[in-house]
Amino acid sequence: MKIKKILVSQPKPATEKSPYYDIAQKYGVEIVFRPFIKVEGLSSKEFRQQKISILDYSAIIFTSRTAIDHFFTLCKSLRVTIPDTMKYFCTTENISLYLQKYIIYRKRKIHHGTKSNKLEDLVPLLAKYNEKYLFPVSDVHKDETTFLEQNKINYTKAIMYRTVSNDFTPDEEFDYDMLVFFSPAGIASLLKNFPNFEQGDIKIACYGPTTAKAAKEAGLRLDLEAPTPEMPSITGALDLFLKQNSKKK
Repeated sequence: MKIKKILVSQPKPATEKSPYYDIAQKYGVEIVFRPFIKVEGLSSKEFRQQKISILDYSAIIFTSRTAIDHFFTLCKSLRVTIPDTMKYFCTTENISLYLQKYIIYRKRKIHHGTKSNKLEDLVPLLAKYNEKYLFPVSDVHKDETTFLEQNKINYTKAIMYRTVSNDFTPDEEFDYDMLVFFSPAGIASLLKNFPNFEQGDIKIACYGPTTAKAAKEAGLRLDLEAPTPEMPSITGALDLFLKQNSKKK
């Protein structure tokens, strides 16, 4: 079956230089960017159930811009005014610079990692300052925190946002020849939206082993999986897959 229309379950790229557009032109396919999941913040009532007082903490740990957005949105909802003395620890400089959206950057005590976007790289800084840290996270988060306990970092996780299904509307077309997923939550959303989903000739691609595992456990046929040593990116793997597909009669 010739692939003509592909659903990529991610937001539309911010730049026209995305490899997806090159692939669409190269193989004459239509690529639609339509997330199966979305992130929503907890209400102030839901957050209070965790019995966490934000002002009991002297520093905040951020590993994403999403966490920053939902932290300050929740503070506004709770009518909590963050003191100028609050310290911020971010996994990357780009994430720390995003704080300018909410605070006067030069007047705050902000620290960031230098090696990678890994929480683990922040440990030396966190240990050095010995603060009482609040760590805003999603209800489903990937950050490995064992080493925080191992280094006796005084921190508390606070769930401030969650991943939910981005439901399809009754009049929304679902006429795709291929679906590309990036998380187990995306697979779950597919089955929630289409409980009687029959894969048939529809090709399914997954990025990441946990996503691939979720697809297989859901009884889906996995036609393309990335990353691999040969194809570390999903766009590279998709390019090769479409090239091979176009040769089939």
